Amino acid sequence: MTEVQVHNFLVWETIAVSAVIFLFLLVRAAPYGRHYGGSGWGPHVPNSVGWFIMELPATVLFLAFFVYGSHAREVVPLVLLAVWQAHYIHRSFIYPLRTSNNRRKMPLIVAGSGFIFNAVNAYINARFISEFGHYDLAWLGDIRFLAGLAVFIGGMVLNLHSDGILLRLRKANASGYKIPEGGAFRFVSCPNYLGEILEWAGWALATWSLSGLAFFLFTAANLVPRARSNHKWCKETFAAYPARRKALIPGIF
Repeated sequence: MTEVQVHNFLVWETIAVSAVIFLFLLVRAAPYGRHYGGSGWGPHVPNSVGWFIMELPATVLFLAFFVYGSHAREVVPLVLLAVWQAHYIHRSFIYPLRTSNNRRKMPLIVAGSGFIFNAVNAYINARFISEFGHYDLAWLGDIRFLAGLAVFIGGMVLNLHSDGILLRLRKANASGYKIPEGGAFRFVSCPNYLGEILEWAGWALATWSLSGLAFFLFTAANLVPRARSNHKWCKETFAAYPARRKALIPGIF
């Protein structure tokens, strides 16, 4: 098989796996955070370590795959590299430090699965933007790139702001979970997930690629059921949970 064929296979495999994962997570919540009972999933690690393991390939391997592309020194691929790394440098290195809490655990199988996915995802996206895709300088003025970048930035702002609210709440209430308030939490239970979904919808649009679409679908397949599970858990756990608050999309879902 040529590399192009391998790349195409991995893209379509990612899309197929997204459908399977979506259906599975509708039935059973992924075992980390509030949905991890502490047994039945094998060895575990602290949450911050698990996040670092999962997200590291998305930063390091993405850059490694990118630099070997024939278009790696061109302006548009470098801009897209900066957009990608803006998210993942925070997610791989800063976020785990901010969430360092040895009381919360993650099954090693979850961290390992995330590592594998992020390695594949880094490959299909990095190789497309620096090797298989073709972006001339005019792409920076294309409505698809501009709209995608705007959606990505908006999603990132929403994600970071919502994560900040959650982190402050956890530090103030180390003994357990509390109802988050303020920001987009006024409308939905998981605005941090909504922000991340928007980021990768923006990426798919800005790159105008099947690789980007596959990543967006995989992200949504994981986070939409997760938001549903978290919302249900909150309503069952907190008697005073706001009745009008939705799971992910204000006023809809």
